[in-house]
Amino acid sequence: MVNRGPKRAATDTWWLPRGVVALRVRIFEKVNGDRTVTLPSAAHGPEVFERVYAHRAANGRSRGAGLSDLFWYWLAPGPEVHQEHLEPGERYEEVAAVTRRMLAGSSAELAAVAGRAVGRVLNAVPDDRISLVRLRDLVMPAWAEFCYETVFEEPCPPHARKLITDHAADVINALKCTGLRHPRRRARLTAYLRERIAAGEVPHKLPASLSLMEQVHYLQGTFFNTAVVQLSEATAHVLLALARHPQVQDRLREDRADDRYLAHVLDETMRLYPLFGIAHRITSGDIPLDEETTLPAGSVVCFSYPDYHATGYDRADEFDPGRWASLSAKDLHHIPFGMAANRPCPAWRISPLVLRAAVREVLGRYRLDSTASHTRSNPHRAPCLLIPLALTPGPRLAALRTFVRLRDGVEDVTRGVRQLVLGTVMVLHARRLRLAGRYFEERPAGHCPVAHTEGEHR
Repeated sequence: MVNRGPKRAATDTWWLPRGVVALRVRIFEKVNGDRTVTLPSAAHGPEVFERVYAHRAANGRSRGAGLSDLFWYWLAPGPEVHQEHLEPGERYEEVAAVTRRMLAGSSAELAAVAGRAVGRVLNAVPDDRISLVRLRDLVMPAWAEFCYETVFEEPCPPHARKLITDHAADVINALKCTGLRHPRRRARLTAYLRERIAAGEVPHKLPASLSLMEQVHYLQGTFFNTAVVQLSEATAHVLLALARHPQVQDRLREDRADDRYLAHVLDETMRLYPLFGIAHRITSGDIPLDEETTLPAGSVVCFSYPDYHATGYDRADEFDPGRWASLSAKDLHHIPFGMAANRPCPAWRISPLVLRAAVREVLGRYRLDSTASHTRSNPHRAPCLLIPLALTPGPRLAALRTFVRLRDGVEDVTRGVRQLVLGTVMVLHARRLRLAGRYFEERPAGHCPVAHTEGEHR
């Protein structure tokens, strides 16, 4: 999906080797090798997407899909106890209940913690000149602090913030194929969490059915991987959208108490740039697609969030928060936190609260400007100019805007080639290790204790 923001110069990306990009996509399509259907499609529209996604048989998460080997590889260590990848059953229910309890709390206090964390990060940004930043890199330490406080209920020390940020950045760079995995870097956070849990320094009651190392991996995967990464990506998307749409930014700044319009901005951002590209499920029983077609048990269903979010909207490829003022909830094709009937994101309640706090903190200090492209995958980490509100921009702003645009065009090409090479390397390595496949082959259905896979990653 392409945002119709500022026009790009003719020298930007027209010469991007589309064949390289197409080849990379082809490689990832081939990794699954299963009976696979993607929804929605030309034959099956959004109503089929919704019905199948909500079906009780669309409940498998990892067992039986070749794609799981790749996700487990990216998410290691501990993908077998990662909440998003646990199979349905008692273990998942227990883990999910613990996560919900840890995320419970006062809306005002959660927003305040998020605002303070973002404020501390912004304190390190000069307030007397224009700064060029990568938004994802800028805010990730703030969300590392926020998640640390959620887990440990105390201020985050600098050493822990660095461990968490390094870990989360390594995971998301590998997922986007802009960098290889660094298991030893991730292991440093694992060792830190193990020490803290063993010492009884986590004030929450962790899932009792998990061993010590499983509890470590549960916290590392759920809070210091997924939560930090998704909050950082979401913040980068909304701030980059505001940077490319100054009229929306001005309206928010003029009335900072307008929660309704800010909510519309977040809704539109998550519609156009959903955090999930594809969510896959493995069917545990037959699911009818239509009167003539049935998905047999063991099928892999790939639910495409971008395609679903593009249906049912006028000018679907445009960023327009104003559209939400006249939309009816029953007609919306909008599931930023997943399908309510099929394991939605456990942070669906607090994420909008803390994102609003983060946006207000940034807009209270800076004007945002960017001529970089804006795509759902956000591989460039959202280049943006931060202009202090008290500063009157001079000729340097125009030069910086040109620099951002030209650099983005060059990076599109070099990054595309790098993603192709690194992605291919990781796909081949993941297929050789077969972390998910071997894990389930070695354990009967319904009995999946911890798998000691870390040694496979060295």
